[in-house]
Amino acid sequence: MPAHVLIAEDDRKHAEVLRRYLESAGYRTTITHDGPTALDRTRRLGPDLLLLDVMMPGMDGLDLCEVLRRESAVPVLMLTARAGEDDLLRGLERGADDYLTKPYRPRELLARIQALLRRFERAQRPADRDVLRVGPITADLPRRLVSVGDLPIECTPDEFAIVVAMMRQPERVFSRAVLLQETSGYDRDSVERTIDTHVSNLRRKIEPNPRRPVHLLTVYGVGYKLVAG
Repeated sequence: MPAHVLIAEDDRKHAEVLRRYLESAGYRTTITHDGPTALDRTRRLGPDLLLLDVMMPGMDGLDLCEVLRRESAVPVLMLTARAGEDDLLRGLERGADDYLTKPYRPRELLARIQALLRRFERAQRPADRDVLRVGPITADLPRRLVSVGDLPIECTPDEFAIVVAMMRQPERVFSRAVLLQETSGYDRDSVERTIDTHVSNLRRKIEPNPRRPVHLLTVYGVGYKLVAG
């Protein structure tokens, strides 16, 4: 069955253009024009990907993304007219998986959507081992579940990709560039600070004290590594 993309865009003309383009590329679509409706339909319909405009009435895209991340790992691609790096990082901190600035090329949008769906599918697919363990951290790959001790934690697709990559090679030092490729799977205009944001989010979830990490460590001047602690 074709992947289902929920389009949350308050500009009705732009939303219709997106619908036609995505449906011509083989996707199923649902359109919403405000934050509360987008949240309700995401919960009820369970789309494969959410295409989310930042500026929407009722609830903006950033707040909507933050709410969704407490209950869902659906891939989120945010669309915005804001081009600053701080805005990009703010979206990632709220749980977005990727970020595209208007105006954008339709082919780039399609490439981002395809890459996010592939990454999400890969993260759910059983790999060499079904369960990975590093210290108190466990990753159940078939169930796409990360736990610390007995406590399950919610991870975005990018966070899951990062932690699984590092759990497969504990003690290895990963550069930001390598982790960026691990999450994106294709070249794009991005900043390596996005990895710092994902690591910061992961530390809040897996570390006893995120300010003094004992598992997800910084190797200054190089990148990050995951250790049993």
